[in-house]
Amino acid sequence: MKYMKALAVVVVLVLFDQWTKALAVQYLMHTDGIQLIPGVFRLFYLENRGSAFGMMQNQKTFFVIFTVIVLVVLALIYRRIPDTKKMFPLKCIGILIYAGAIGNFIDRVRQSYVVDFFYFELIDFPVFNVADIYVTVSAFLLLILVFFYYKDEDFDFILKNRSVG
Repeated sequence: MKYMKALAVVVVLVLFDQWTKALAVQYLMHTDGIQLIPGVFRLFYLENRGSAFGMMQNQKTFFVIFTVIVLVVLALIYRRIPDTKKMFPLKCIGILIYAGAIGNFIDRVRQSYVVDFFYFELIDFPVFNVADIYVTVSAFLLLILVFFYYKDEDFDFILKNRSVG
């Protein structure tokens, strides 16, 4: 029961990611995309068979295995995070990363590629999706928290051998 709220949030986030990808397929596939800010930002359909920035193309088996490992490790770490006000941001980050990983995992397993559709033309930034936003924003926030908010001893929960439940 303790983890039901987190699971519910993950489910909602994954459903939102999958819904936006379905919209991208429905409205952007086989088009030139939709200019939202001319020369700056557009919605553009792309089937990404690699990882971030298009690296490691067509490595589905690697990505599936890697994602399963990451999801298991994240779940184990999440279970060890104390239920304190100070650790609440860390729990939120864990939920966002988990949802992002599952969102792209679903695409890879179902169709061997991830649907991407946000494109910053101005800087020719790689096309990305909502799940990527979850992971990227979370990673950025995690760095800020690790460098400016948490202390080394705040992470002792990871190494402590204690009963969790």
